[in-house]
Amino acid sequence: MDVQAEAAIMRYLDEAGFPVPKVYDADGSDLVMERLDGRDMLVDLTRRPWLARQHARLLADMHNRLHRLPAPPGLAAPVGPGDAVLHLHLHPGNVMLTSRGPVVIDWSNHAVGPAGADVAMAYLIMACSEVDHLPLLIKPIVGVVRKIVLRHFLRGVLDDPVPYIAAAARHRIADRNVRPSEVEWLVRKAAS
Repeated sequence: MDVQAEAAIMRYLDEAGFPVPKVYDADGSDLVMERLDGRDMLVDLTRRPWLARQHARLLADMHNRLHRLPAPPGLAAPVGPGDAVLHLHLHPGNVMLTSRGPVVIDWSNHAVGPAGADVAMAYLIMACSEVDHLPLLIKPIVGVVRKIVLRHFLRGVLDDPVPYIAAAARHRIADRNVRPSEVEWLVRKAAS
């Protein structure tokens, strides 16, 4: 997989002041980036679930900041027309909590489109994705933490995801990494 497009969007966002890893080199399928310290927000939630509200607000802020940036020309528009930069996987697993602040990783699915579609995709991923390798102590409260994160995330985002839920669900279903148990839930969302 050629990483030129991913490197280009990260360089663009870095120049615009959005927190992404620094890109040092991109050649073919090789991407050399800044090494980040810290852990991702999802891992942090499994270790410190009492920070669910704070992390949800931070995630909403990352969406709000990203969607205010004008998209560079030439990006694909898989979820409809719009002019916002979309990550399409901006969820807790893709926000690194580092010593320099939050940094958004995994730009392989970036696109242009309506900001609400990006929020809808994040909502769908957080609402139905299974979380592997949970510590035993957190397993009984996963549902509660998920509800807190979703509620505070949706309160904090500026763009309405509701008009884009069905389209985002159809797009998510096409992702080969989505598990069968998630597809069933997404099919219901895609039909609504």
